[in-house]
Amino acid sequence: MNGNLPLELDAFVGRTAELAALARALDATRLVTVTGAGGVGKSRLAVRAASRRAPRDGVWRVDLAQVHDPEFVDYALVDALGLTDHTTRPPRETLLAHLAERQLLLVLDGFEHLVDVCAGLVSELLREVPGLRVLAVGRRPLAVTGERVFPLAPLEEREAVELFVRRAAQQGLEQADGPEVRELCRRLDGIPLAIELAAGRLRALPPEELLARLDDRFRLLTGGGRDALPRHQTLRTAIGWSHELCTPEQRLLWARLAVFAGQFDLEAVEYVCSGHGLVADGVLDVLSELLAQSVVVREETPSGLRYRMLDTVRAYGADWLEATGDAARLRRRHRDWYLGLATWCELDWFSPRQAEVAVRVEAELPNLRSALEHCLTEPEEAHLGQYLAASLWFYWAGCGRLSEGRHWLDQVVRLDSGHEDSRLKALWVLGYVAVLQGDTVPALAALQECREEAELSASPTAVAYAEHRTGCLALVTDDMPRAETLLRSALDRYQEIGELNSNVLMGQVELAMSLAFQGDLAGAVGMCEDVRQVCEDHGERWSRAYALYVLAYAAWADGDPVRARALLTDCLGSAHAFHDLLGSVLAVELLALVTAVEGDAAEAAVLQGAAGRMWRSVGLPLFGSAYYNAPHELCEAKAREGLGDARYEECVREGARLVREAAVSRALERPLDGLPAPRGPVLRATAGVQTHEPAASRAHKGGETAG
Repeated sequence: MNGNLPLELDAFVGRTAELAALARALDATRLVTVTGAGGVGKSRLAVRAASRRAPRDGVWRVDLAQVHDPEFVDYALVDALGLTDHTTRPPRETLLAHLAERQLLLVLDGFEHLVDVCAGLVSELLREVPGLRVLAVGRRPLAVTGERVFPLAPLEEREAVELFVRRAAQQGLEQADGPEVRELCRRLDGIPLAIELAAGRLRALPPEELLARLDDRFRLLTGGGRDALPRHQTLRTAIGWSHELCTPEQRLLWARLAVFAGQFDLEAVEYVCSGHGLVADGVLDVLSELLAQSVVVREETPSGLRYRMLDTVRAYGADWLEATGDAARLRRRHRDWYLGLATWCELDWFSPRQAEVAVRVEAELPNLRSALEHCLTEPEEAHLGQYLAASLWFYWAGCGRLSEGRHWLDQVVRLDSGHEDSRLKALWVLGYVAVLQGDTVPALAALQECREEAELSASPTAVAYAEHRTGCLALVTDDMPRAETLLRSALDRYQEIGELNSNVLMGQVELAMSLAFQGDLAGAVGMCEDVRQVCEDHGERWSRAYALYVLAYAAWADGDPVRARALLTDCLGSAHAFHDLLGSVLAVELLALVTAVEGDAAEAAVLQGAAGRMWRSVGLPLFGSAYYNAPHELCEAKAREGLGDARYEECVREGARLVREAAVSRALERPLDGLPAPRGPVLRATAGVQTHEPAASRAHKGGETAG
């Protein structure tokens, strides 16, 4: 089934009647909201119910518990749906465009702290997308028209006992269904989280002692009978009881872990949480105890072993952290750790660990956002926010996060930090991101300001980067002589200051593009072969993909579609692995042209349709550039000639229905051997002009580039 529902890692217990009732509710209405106290099992029930649905376009879950800023709700949906959008349009438009003709179920989990913005979003989506159903999960209803509220009660006694016994067995403890267990589950009101916390204490205390201690804590915290206790207070009491059973070190770590957003790893915990009562060498032992008590859970991820706290448990710890008066210091340490992480990742991007860096930053994005938010709220730390947002340039530009990068960079450059170097870097990164989005006026303004301020403050590095990205802007706006001049000057400046990284290599590739567009294809090939060699020496894959793209164009121009396809396949595989949508769509565009030259007009038209859909998430198709657009026009002309207009349009529509994963998979699966030979003269590209030349000759102008 399509979608992103998490796999269930342990047994789902009970809830047979609730699942059936929830299924009927989903059949009857397009918006169902599961409500109830924290820890009552709302999310688990919703995921189980959703997994039994089979809408045509899948079931997609959005976890909003980690989203603190209402502005990022739309971004969270975009991320969960696997969309990548490099345009300047708001993410809401991206969502509406993507969902318009789809039939899917959206599970919106943990929205209660963002209820107003979520209510507006859900109302608009349901109004504009007839094939959408929403299963919302929170502690309160959304209170919008058409909503069916599904209140979830705690487990009844039999199921609560079964849950306790099963969780005990998972720890290797055989626990009988005795009277103490039944009484314990009753006293916990059948709330699943409370039961699991209790089961986590079985290694230290038998059920009868758990029951006695629980009785004491209830009387202490309520001062009255249990019957009068609201559900959410019952859960808080259960968590508080578990908290009271922890040692002072465990309680201290519990509180400090609340500073993390989402997942975290052991190294981060040891740095951020140690000191002032917690010895760094002992943090692992304390963390292990919290794991055993189900306060913290461990998860295997692509970036390795990581940990997280359930949201309710984290919120309880956050209250204690504030009460200790140590919250400000912990937030600073959290910020410092993720500043260091971003610095390390920027340096390691230019290395064989580039793919690992991309995965690591993706995993740490909630914490990096939290660190950025902290810098923006503390005026004296504005320069750190500028530094952090700018240091992540490789992630914004190279991993499909242009829109979010633009969001942060627009904010940080407006701050008066008093630290010129940090702001200058943020300015050229902002200009770079805006160039790639096709937003030329803000791009030029940021780059001009960066250049002027860099010259005033005698910053040769910032001058070089501003000049480089201004050359990139000239390239995508068809001013090739100016692009060549600026890029050559920037590369000379990089050499003078000893700069060598992925940015420098991309400058060489962009210079090669400007040469190719001006007819010097041999010069472009020589430059990209040099880039390719440096990339292979350093294990760099991102810039290498763009160099392969230029080499593939040259192979096509020489009448060698087999080599061109091999190079483009390598290029597309690398770009797609980094979620680099710009590199991917450029490769698909050129693959369409190669496919047309090979004689398969129908497949070429399908690929053009797929590329057209991808461009909607990148920005202006082919940057609105005559140079970039010429190969596309040549491909379309050849495909129309072979198919006729009606069949061509049909194939384009077929390609436009392909999601990005399917489009890339289709482009990569075409065999490299046994391809049909080109028929007749090979089409060549000039700036908007079609020509015919012998297959062995070189093109004087043309080709697509990465920008």
